[in-house]
Amino acid sequence: MKFSVVITTFNRLNLLQRAINSALEQTMSCEVVVADDCSLDDTQSYVEGLQQELLMRGDSRLVYCRNSANQGHAATVNAGVDKSSGDWIKFLDDDDYLAPNCLEEMAKAIALRPQAVIASCVAAQVNENEEELSRTAKFGPGLAFYVPQADIHYGMLMEFLPFGTPVQVACRRDVFLQTGGWDSKLDTNCDDIDSWIRIAQFGDGIFLNECLAYRTIWTGACNYKFSLFERLDTNILMKEKIYALVDAKHHANIPTLQDMRNYLQLHWTLVAIRTKNISSILKIVNVSILSLQAWRLLITAVLVRRSRNNNNNLRKFVLIS
Repeated sequence: MKFSVVITTFNRLNLLQRAINSALEQTMSCEVVVADDCSLDDTQSYVEGLQQELLMRGDSRLVYCRNSANQGHAATVNAGVDKSSGDWIKFLDDDDYLAPNCLEEMAKAIALRPQAVIASCVAAQVNENEEELSRTAKFGPGLAFYVPQADIHYGMLMEFLPFGTPVQVACRRDVFLQTGGWDSKLDTNCDDIDSWIRIAQFGDGIFLNECLAYRTIWTGACNYKFSLFERLDTNILMKEKIYALVDAKHHANIPTLQDMRNYLQLHWTLVAIRTKNISSILKIVNVSILSLQAWRLLITAVLVRRSRNNNNNLRKFVLIS
């Protein structure tokens, strides 16, 4: 099994250096592809210089590709994967970084579940000084567990199984290409989640209960540029896509699509109120706040988030190993 770490970057050389180092210093050898969205800083000279230094030492792991013009995050991910040669792709944005044993631990779990097409791990949220702020939740007992394909979309719909951000996720390269890659129409607004939804149609999922990745929380992150209304709109779109893929065996246990829309309207209305975002409140608020089922779904989601270390919910559909 060969991994390719695909690092997308644009004008963040100071952060990119850390991301590259975290990939090159993995305990399991891997290819490292830097996909540059036509940076205007010294990214090209730095990466090409590092590439030459490595080649002089007989190390050809570092690959550099550069867009001829700025094309956006999704297109840059696709370009990086296209240049890669690994069996599995480990995604990495330039402002995030990996634990040294990330790929080794993922490879061990994948080897035990050859029908898997996507894997995710626990990530630590860190600030700009690399101080840990929080961690994403674990799921069930043990170091890893496996979710059969027929259960994944149900788990995603009910928010038991969030695969997470790119720093947490790896997928099989052939399946990524089969699904058409990331959608540039979404570009940094759930373009990753949209991809996980489509990839999960083709095999099982793996969740590793180890902190193997680090996501930087800072004001320069791409997700800060979208309004709450835009995030709501895309959130609804993702739920609609997931809903259409839920296996028939779960249909009796899921709410109606309209109830899911009402729940999301309620959730983002409360977010807007909590953040005192008056303009978003006026755009988002509607009769959904009166929906009893929306409130039930909201309460259930909160309880699930608080008890993800408890295996009771997972037993409904997860094969644990």
